[in-house]
Amino acid sequence: MSCIAPMRLSPLLAVILLLLAGCGGGSGDGPGETTAAPATVCGTDGRVSLPANFPEPEIPCDNRLNAAKIELGRFLFYDRNLSFNQTQSCADCHQQDRAFSDGLTTSVGSTGSPHPRNAMSLTNVVYNATQNWANDQLTTLDQQSLSVLLNEEPVELGWTGHEEEIIDRFRSPLNDPAAGLVGYPALFAAAFPDKADPYTVFSFTQALGAFVSTLISGDSEFDREQRGEANSMSDAAKRGRELFFSERLECFHCHGGFNFSDSVDHTGVVFDQAAFHNTGLYNLDTDADGIGDGAFPANNKGIREFTLLPEDEGKFRAPTLRNIALTAPYMHDGSIATLDEVLDHYARGGRLIAAGPYAGDGALNPNKSSLIAGFVLTPDERLDVIAFLESLTDMAFICNADLSDPFGNLPPHPLCP
Repeated sequence: MSCIAPMRLSPLLAVILLLLAGCGGGSGDGPGETTAAPATVCGTDGRVSLPANFPEPEIPCDNRLNAAKIELGRFLFYDRNLSFNQTQSCADCHQQDRAFSDGLTTSVGSTGSPHPRNAMSLTNVVYNATQNWANDQLTTLDQQSLSVLLNEEPVELGWTGHEEEIIDRFRSPLNDPAAGLVGYPALFAAAFPDKADPYTVFSFTQALGAFVSTLISGDSEFDREQRGEANSMSDAAKRGRELFFSERLECFHCHGGFNFSDSVDHTGVVFDQAAFHNTGLYNLDTDADGIGDGAFPANNKGIREFTLLPEDEGKFRAPTLRNIALTAPYMHDGSIATLDEVLDHYARGGRLIAAGPYAGDGALNPNKSSLIAGFVLTPDERLDVIAFLESLTDMAFICNADLSDPFGNLPPHPLCP
């Protein structure tokens, strides 16, 4: 389920994704207009407990949730047999104690090669309008799971050319004796009771999509305060909340709403909310004339890789800020280490890199969002904003045993009971 790679489609993956996209519902009422297609969206069917103020996620009817499918997806998510060389699971890049991120600057795939992107948190991933830092083509969890299995540039789990070999590992009743004798045949049969042979690539992607649909976080100090539970937030966090939602800082424009992101999808959404932004992180001088050209590093061009539009250079999706205190380092390439440094970047209105291959003044990037205008904070106000961001940590989510590693390879957060 990694969100780390600027996916370059293999021919096989491109064809499969095209077929998946063709299975969606809905028809246009006129040029540029679409209507919701209720018959193609089934929601969580009560299989997922939603916070009181959260909308119903869009779950496609061709991947209806059931308890067995969710449980199968949980085992697959944590099982290192899912990678072709049996060294890595989805969870190695998406660890529960880090809010389903990995703490690395950029992640490392199963072949040991570093990836160009930071592993985005899977917190509330079911609400994402798109499923990557900068790819408007992957919109569903099934598609995202498939891309992780089959990606070749870069390799993540390495399924391409090994599909049958990997699937056959899970046909054994005792797939991993050291991990508790996982009975995958029974799990697959229960998850897909209508399939004569449930061992297909799509069964794996649907099960993974079902499990990560349950990674819903909405019980932080902030949430409890919003529900009227007295003394849930510190006074510093409350002051930081006022600053965060002020026009002075402008944070809420890209990180607003119930999920603290402007790129969301759920039942009832009418307009496209797949937003991408250039925050002035880079401004490379590619022609050496002393003036930044708006360029970003070659392996991280943002949504321009798909739209091919020069003005889309450096535009990335605004991730959720829920559990943000646990997901350092930050930005699409993990190039900012701390929340304090993130505030430096936004307060300046763009990052200045004085020397080196990425030298340039991001504040002067011609494609930078107009919302990134800079601001001034006193030292106390800075601490207040960070206290507010820390109040978005949901330890019930981080310690939820139903979301944990059934194999015991990944330790829980130190604060978990």
